[in-house]
Amino acid sequence: MARYTGPVCKLCRRERTKLFLKGDRCTTDRCAVERRTYPPGQHGRRRVKETDYLIQLREKQKARRVYGVMEKQFRDYYAKAVKQKGRTGENLIRLLESRLDNVVYRAGFAVSCKQARQLVLHGHIQVNGRKVDIPSYQAKQGMVVSVAPKSRESAVFKIATESFHREQVPWLQVDRKGMTATVIELPSGINPDVQIRDELIVELYSR
Repeated sequence: MARYTGPVCKLCRRERTKLFLKGDRCTTDRCAVERRTYPPGQHGRRRVKETDYLIQLREKQKARRVYGVMEKQFRDYYAKAVKQKGRTGENLIRLLESRLDNVVYRAGFAVSCKQARQLVLHGHIQVNGRKVDIPSYQAKQGMVVSVAPKSRESAVFKIATESFHREQVPWLQVDRKGMTATVIELPSGINPDVQIRDELIVELYSR
């Protein structure tokens, strides 16, 4: 499957906001957004006319990059969100927040969404006691996401749990010692780290 493999700091600079793609580094003065406030590339310092379409496109790209999904996959999520009851934008963010790799990140078992995706792909994560290696797997209410017993002594998980400083999301009940997280309710449809104006994404796809 296609996946962005370039420098992730460029993605934050392109959106001119912190996307927290490098974990704790994004909260320090080493953050690329803090050091260079202009977009990457030789024309990054040029002034660009911000049309409605450009603003909507940038918001969609921001959401895609935060959750690490490609364009076709993002469109599929939007199509599912349209069919669900309620606000389409909230449904879209809820679907993205319910991804297994995002649940692993929210639980504090990984320092970034990218690392969480790798941990899932490599078989370190279980759902209800069974290995699941699909990052896009949709977590549902009542599911128990845990680190595989053989992986719990890995330095990766120890570093992640010891350096966890983010605010715990209310829809997860986390046991850090047991390295388990229970989905007690569906996500609220809001990204707690990055403000995503979902109404702009809906307007873009409604053109």
